[in-house]
Amino acid sequence: MKIEINVPDSLSEITLEQYQKFEKLNTKENQDTTFLLQKMVQIFCNLDLKDVATIKYKSVQEIVMHLNKVFDTKHSLIPTFDLNGVKMGFIPVLDDMTLGEYIDLDENLGDWSTMHKAMSVLYRPVTYSKGHKYQIEEYTGMVNAEAMKQAPLDVVFAAMVFFWSLSNELTQTILNYLQQVTEKEMTTQQKQTLGLSGDGISRSMESLKAMLPSLITLQN
Repeated sequence: MKIEINVPDSLSEITLEQYQKFEKLNTKENQDTTFLLQKMVQIFCNLDLKDVATIKYKSVQEIVMHLNKVFDTKHSLIPTFDLNGVKMGFIPVLDDMTLGEYIDLDENLGDWSTMHKAMSVLYRPVTYSKGHKYQIEEYTGMVNAEAMKQAPLDVVFAAMVFFWSLSNELTQTILNYLQQVTEKEMTTQQKQTLGLSGDGISRSMESLKAMLPSLITLQN
């Protein structure tokens, strides 16, 4: 029996939920196993596992090679995208982020299993747009979290890379400042403030940095 295989040609054809399922299985124990190859094809091509077993091994290898190329792409922030017919927009001004947004983002951005919750903080329905400018709904909690599991993977990866780069820049700025200001010129309170800020940013950066290699696991 012939089966129809729809292999994605871009990350925009893969959902966050699909990648979450794959990442859950992408462990050290499963690395370089035929099981992981089977699950990769099953998840990203939307097939039943029993159907994957009927595909020629050579064809499976070709599919995996194709998926490698799909994942081997650069990621630039995507300001808006369509989610189930609703236009979603990235937070226009990060400096205006509320405490509630920051807390929910900080608690969920560093874990693939909760990435859909983090995405529901970063992207919300657009209420007004004109040209390249737009406004989004006020934050009332992670009400769109489940829907965000269907977000295109290119949007998710780009948001992660954006935040990793932003954290990296902020950390470097703090380090440069500390080099320019001697300890004698800083009060105890300033030292504590800079120390806390630096630690927080570093933890955030390291968390995202640790996740980034998993984005390119398929390329190796």
